[in-house]
Amino acid sequence: MKVGVIMKQTFDTEEKIIIHNGIISEEGVKFVINPYDEYAVEEAIRLKENAGGQVVAISVGPPRCAEALRTALAMGADEAILITDDRIPHDEYAVSVVLAAYFADNPFDLILGGNFAIDTGAGQVAVRLAELLQLPHVSSITKLTFISVERVQVERDAEGDLELLELDLPALFTAQQGLNEPRYPSLPGILKAKKKPFQQLSLDDVGIDPNDVQAKTNRAELFLPPVRAAGQILQGDLPEQAAKLVGLLHITPRPGGTSL
Repeated sequence: MKVGVIMKQTFDTEEKIIIHNGIISEEGVKFVINPYDEYAVEEAIRLKENAGGQVVAISVGPPRCAEALRTALAMGADEAILITDDRIPHDEYAVSVVLAAYFADNPFDLILGGNFAIDTGAGQVAVRLAELLQLPHVSSITKLTFISVERVQVERDAEGDLELLELDLPALFTAQQGLNEPRYPSLPGILKAKKKPFQQLSLDDVGIDPNDVQAKTNRAELFLPPVRAAGQILQGDLPEQAAKLVGLLHITPRPGGTSL
């Protein structure tokens, strides 16, 4: 079985976001595999360990994404593909078109990805990719079980409920928290990763005209939330504090309405 994992490199969740002139600063920032994509990588590796096969990690992004792909190799993936080209815009539509071009020439039995990326929260790439490849797709899965070589059963998190679905392969699934617990790369795994196949491709290599990957969205503005006002410590005895608190919480009544 051949399993492809689409993955993205994102800021470490502990990093502080700094914006200069409408652009997020990457200076000194630590990048990691998108946390939801980690579940996809881990699930693919477990499938390989249980039933054999090959796991290929694929990413579309800048050259720095190589670090995340090498982490996937250290975890246990067999091969990594980085499609990087300055002509690819930072747009979910464009990324899905590039991935679809790669998968069209490199078919897989199963494609896994994260439910969404924590930096944009869009959750569009996998859905668009499934549509372009005309593959069945189930998002936000928390369990994947093989019924036969060509048929699987998945459990899907449905906003507090649980959906149970069965479908034939090939198919595409996105991982939700709870699917598994991703492993940490071991020292032997890190050493082996250096010898595993790693390809870097461009738009020309996957046969795409740059005019076919023009962004469908445009970022109008990017800014941080307003700084929170400093807290207040109320002075005086309890009745005085209560009176001050009521004053602070007072809301001017709307016409025909009441205040707090």
